[in-house]
Amino acid sequence: MRLLFSIGAVLVAGVLAGGDVAGIAAPSSKLEPPKFGSPKLERQQRQAADGDAQSVDIELILAVDVSYSMDMDELAIQREGYAQAIQSKEFLQALKAGPNGRIAVTYFEWAASNDQKIIIPWRLIDGPETADAVSAEIMRTPIRRASRTSISGAIGFAMPLFDEDPYHGLRRVIDISGDGPNNNGGPVTVARDLALEKGIIINGLPIMVKEPSYSTMDIDNLDFYYEDCVIGGPGSFVIAIKDRDKFKEAIHAKLLQEVAGRTPERPVVRVADKDKEPRVSCLIGEKIWSDRWGR
Repeated sequence: MRLLFSIGAVLVAGVLAGGDVAGIAAPSSKLEPPKFGSPKLERQQRQAADGDAQSVDIELILAVDVSYSMDMDELAIQREGYAQAIQSKEFLQALKAGPNGRIAVTYFEWAASNDQKIIIPWRLIDGPETADAVSAEIMRTPIRRASRTSISGAIGFAMPLFDEDPYHGLRRVIDISGDGPNNNGGPVTVARDLALEKGIIINGLPIMVKEPSYSTMDIDNLDFYYEDCVIGGPGSFVIAIKDRDKFKEAIHAKLLQEVAGRTPERPVVRVADKDKEPRVSCLIGEKIWSDRWGR
């Protein structure tokens, strides 16, 4: 089930309270266990320890739009929003509430279909020190802007990153933030469906703080577009930013929800089923670009 939440509905209490984590019992074995001190037992203990050390609650990819339709103010607020959210007390509480108490995260910026830049490679966050280190990395990199908007390119770039992650998560999530529809690269629905087939969840943060403009190729109802064309997977959701002053609050709420891995108690709107006709054409960005530039 996919859900759309307003900012007010995604409360910290709703994220941190309620819900049990299902345990998976190891299969029983009738074989005689290896004797204490045997090479076989030592090898099994090493393997178990290594596996446990690599286990995380979520492998989270933060895919952040830096297209020219984002102004420098928005880009700066966006960076600060992620850095501050990762350091927040609520985030660390949600982190420790998970079965492993740690997550793996990578952060990249995207624009055109061939323009993606990894700002932070895979990092483990397991407490205040590692959270502070990741936040500092986010803020150190100079802000940039680039042309075009390829959500499909961002999803396509993100998928192989899970294969490079040294950690093993209970969930694999791509978190897409952006302020416009796909207008470059392949169709966004094709990229989305490929990710869903791999068991990857896609969440969305549509940025709607400016009035739609012909010059920036913004559209009305970007939140509907994200719901029907971009996100997918069990528990996937959209949090729309419609007020510049709520930018950081939205990022904070989104990260809390992703780390906690639970559905808030009061969803506002149920998203249309994938098989139904989208409320906004999933090719609207490509059409606007073609109408404007003739290609």
